[in-house]
Amino acid sequence: MLRTRAKETPDIIIQYYRNASSDGFLTKTYRQFYGEVCFLAAGLIKLGVARGGRVGLISDNRHEWMASDFAVLAAGAADVPRGCDITLQELTYILGVTGCALAFAENQKQALKILSCKNELPALKTLIIFDPVDDETETAAAAVGLTVYYFADVIALGKKQEASAPGGAEAEMDKGGEEDLASIIFTSGTTGEPKGVMLSHRNFLCQLPAFDTIFELKPGDIWLSVLPVWHVYERLIEYVIFYNKTGIAYSRPISSVLMADFKTIRPHWMVSVPRVWEAIMDAICRNVKSMGGIPMRLFGLAVSLAKMYTYFKDLTFGLLPNFRGRIRALDALAGFFPWLLLLPARGIAQLLVFNRIKRRLGGRFRAGISGGSSLPAKVDLFFNSVGVRLQEAYGLTETAPLLSVRRYKRSRRGTVGQPLPGTEIKIVDQNGSVLPTGRNGLIYARGAQVMRGYYQKSDATAAVLGADGWLNTGDIGMLTCDHELRITGRAKDTIVLRGGENVEPAPIEHKLQESPFIRHCMVTGQDQKYLSALIVPDQRAIMDFAEENAIPIVDYELLLQQPEINELIAAEIADRVGPKTGFKPFERVFKFTLLPKPFEPGRELSPKMGLLRHRILALYAKEIHRLFK
Repeated sequence: MLRTRAKETPDIIIQYYRNASSDGFLTKTYRQFYGEVCFLAAGLIKLGVARGGRVGLISDNRHEWMASDFAVLAAGAADVPRGCDITLQELTYILGVTGCALAFAENQKQALKILSCKNELPALKTLIIFDPVDDETETAAAAVGLTVYYFADVIALGKKQEASAPGGAEAEMDKGGEEDLASIIFTSGTTGEPKGVMLSHRNFLCQLPAFDTIFELKPGDIWLSVLPVWHVYERLIEYVIFYNKTGIAYSRPISSVLMADFKTIRPHWMVSVPRVWEAIMDAICRNVKSMGGIPMRLFGLAVSLAKMYTYFKDLTFGLLPNFRGRIRALDALAGFFPWLLLLPARGIAQLLVFNRIKRRLGGRFRAGISGGSSLPAKVDLFFNSVGVRLQEAYGLTETAPLLSVRRYKRSRRGTVGQPLPGTEIKIVDQNGSVLPTGRNGLIYARGAQVMRGYYQKSDATAAVLGADGWLNTGDIGMLTCDHELRITGRAKDTIVLRGGENVEPAPIEHKLQESPFIRHCMVTGQDQKYLSALIVPDQRAIMDFAEENAIPIVDYELLLQQPEINELIAAEIADRVGPKTGFKPFERVFKFTLLPKPFEPGRELSPKMGLLRHRILALYAKEIHRLFK
């Protein structure tokens, strides 16, 4: 795929990246990138990487990552990727169980991590490092039997090899097939040993053609990248980028850096997790609030009118989810005149207010894709109301990862869109019977993107993947009459109260996080009489509230203990989770505790910002115990 694209569009820029010696972005064209991949592959083959082998790839986002990935695949091997936040225990396990003889490491810190567990990795003989390390690290590596190369050294080795025997890397590439193993990605956020998801070239390739029809991509379009590339979600998107002859600019999910890169790069597309989209929304709202006065009131009025306009537009044009057989003609009749009346106001708001938001995003941003966890309704509505299209997608590591995504022209909020072409989705009950439209049940998926299985874990594979190819995703959802999917929870996250009531915590958590005062929360209550919640308030919103209401501020932790703050959060919970918002009496949150520190990736959150429930239960065992005393 990459070779074909490089021949078709050799001079389109494929990567925009920074390095330590540059202030702005550097670039590579498709021709340059493909040449780098071939030389690197030739170098790897010279170092002993063979078809069917395994290569560790321990690094965060950088331009060398994708070159290394493609080079490993060109050599016929499979990579075993993880980010720099990997623990020593996880690192030892994944490199050990896969028998990696060679591994890439981003920097000295990762190299030292690998050296510290080398005695438990007898197969590992070669280490390739992206950034320079000191002499002591090289000496320590030699002492434990590791040969160290730098990334540039391996490319130089490959150039020498290609000069003496031209075409060696491409000849090896030609031996490959779609069913060859491409990657073993170890899942995070699970209890027990990590499970290595085996994904083939075909698992990834089958998803790529759909994107051009769904999103109307154009050669030379630019995507802004902020997600960890070792994670399957970002990795697929990078293959999508290359397949469609577009380019990628590497940024960081830090508000100040990201917003500056929007202006510099002026991207057309971006893929991220809900928390990043929420952070962008919050940054826009904070910027407006800092203006105060008329601009702030004008913005608030414009957003309110735009939200009403969006609802009636969606009603008129059949863009509301259809779970119970809506009559579209009646919807259109009910929505047409309000939509028509609001159209001029929406146009004025677009001209005076919302175009400024688009300019902050570079001026040519066409759409964003959100995935990894559920997109909060308030974020979804905000962006689509102000004219910044936001699509939601759904998948999991075991499906490489994409199963469904909202269509660019027929995007219905409240769903994750229709399944990809060639992908089957069914909703079943606990007995395996297929449920009709609008009924909650387990989501099963079948398609060419479904994994081979878990590496060396046949029992775990058999537990989720049937002989007929249907995969139990472990998620709960329902289908609409338009065959779109809505995700409503996780089967394994179900809380069973002492009275026997089953509670899905995710919808409650998502509703609570719609509050401007709540940043993170986790609902708990397994085997208890009632539900409680751990809540991380939004510090900025709480501090603003305290200042506006003359509540004394000594420090933030003491502020969270003030009765006024606890009453505020209690009121937010009561407003959002109760009969009037569609929750049952036993789904009410009776008690909560406020945590001063935000949840962090690698600690309370997975790399895709999902809750690591088992870790949170362990980390905050004392706080949870007090909630049920």
